[in-house]
Amino acid sequence: MTLPLLSAALATFVFAAPVAALADNSVTVGGVTLVNKGRVAIGRIPANQRDKFGETFGSGSGMSIDTKSWARNADGSYKGSLWLLPDRGYNAVGTTDYRPRLNTIDIELTPVAPGATPPAGKEQSGVVAMLADTMLLTDNKGADTTGLDPANGTRQPEGDMPLLPEAPNGKIALDDEAIVRLSDGTMFISDEYGPYIYRFSADGHMMSATQPPAALLPMRHGAVNFASNNPGPGETAPDPKDPTSGRQNNQGLEGMSMTPDGKFLIAVLQSAARQDGGDSGSTRQNTRAMVYDAADLAHLKLVHEYVVPLPVFKDDKGKTVVAAQSEIVALSPTNFLMLARDSGNGYGQKGEKSLYRSIDIVDVSAATDIHGTAFDADKPVAPKGVVDSSVKPAAVSQFIDINDSADLARFGLHNGAPNDRNNLSEKWEAMSLASVQDPKLPDDYFLFVANDNDFLTQDGFQVGAAYKGDGGADVDTMFQVFQVTIPGLSAK
Repeated sequence: MTLPLLSAALATFVFAAPVAALADNSVTVGGVTLVNKGRVAIGRIPANQRDKFGETFGSGSGMSIDTKSWARNADGSYKGSLWLLPDRGYNAVGTTDYRPRLNTIDIELTPVAPGATPPAGKEQSGVVAMLADTMLLTDNKGADTTGLDPANGTRQPEGDMPLLPEAPNGKIALDDEAIVRLSDGTMFISDEYGPYIYRFSADGHMMSATQPPAALLPMRHGAVNFASNNPGPGETAPDPKDPTSGRQNNQGLEGMSMTPDGKFLIAVLQSAARQDGGDSGSTRQNTRAMVYDAADLAHLKLVHEYVVPLPVFKDDKGKTVVAAQSEIVALSPTNFLMLARDSGNGYGQKGEKSLYRSIDIVDVSAATDIHGTAFDADKPVAPKGVVDSSVKPAAVSQFIDINDSADLARFGLHNGAPNDRNNLSEKWEAMSLASVQDPKLPDDYFLFVANDNDFLTQDGFQVGAAYKGDGGADVDTMFQVFQVTIPGLSAK
């Protein structure tokens, strides 16, 4: 994908440079110390940006930096491009027939030194992001796909294609969430509806689809039912509104990443499956990470599966809340970064202050592999949120506190009141790494993080109609860039 990994080095290498001064910003996992040097750049794409089809631009549900184009200039700035994946379109009241697509963004990065303050008036100009192109994603027959809720619809298996979510208009329904772009231009895209992993050609044509274990397929009345309880025009709500088992509505394969050696694809459910505590907001902590052998790109092979405990925190009323994961970046077959956050807080939402937005590191090296067990069928791995006594979950450690007030303030940003455009928006859902390309800092990388703005603008246009986003906000697409040290990785 992007960064080849020296797997043995990651397992044994200990970061030898002094880290005492950064003790609060480092974490050691498996003998490797990762260091967060803080934000170094911020940038925006305006909320009312439109793509080449004349529709409101969708921002970051998933991201993949084009490392082949990534280059450091003589003056210490950088240029390159990245792919930014939107989800199913503006859907304040139900879903619409928005055509899924992929955006290409040209990037210019002028970072400040770690810990430095940007020049006055330029606090949020370190990233210049420009929409360069947009490509539609079509099904395996070349027809348009759609963001519409599949309601009760399915397309029967055909050839290598499994049972697929199909909207009432006959189109394959996609709610795209994560992207892995491969060196040959093809790509894996994960979605919420399935929850499936799709492979697309370089020109956006669906090539294959991978089903998750049966335990994660959404079931109603004993049959697979992909509805998400977000009916579009003329559609009816599912009965029951929630699946009885499998992924919860709108809690599909939110995070996905290829290991840097290109051998394994890791996908993580946003929160616990229904039978694993996902039927309650306070018990949905134990989600699942699946590791696929990617030797045959057309036929991914599930080889490992682990329980991953999501972060838990107290809200302002003392209630226990689970932070759902929004994206991952694989560092090895057993370690990955995981972005987790609360919901309902931030610019564009009624709530002002986020209580949890964090990038954590997950280590599954000592966790129980549940692949191929009864937990992949009808046995809950965490009934009512309590993990089965035979199963050891992954270890999770906090790495980057996105809500760090002092670090935000350096760039004119804040968390909480006033609830204006400089208050971070709710949904941070995209991450990708690019090398700093400095011989003096061979283990340093830029970690790009982008939001999903839910297409919220007061000057919107989609599916043939103008719209004004609920709440009166214009939520820009925003990029935050952190500089991090991750020993054991080396740029292509």
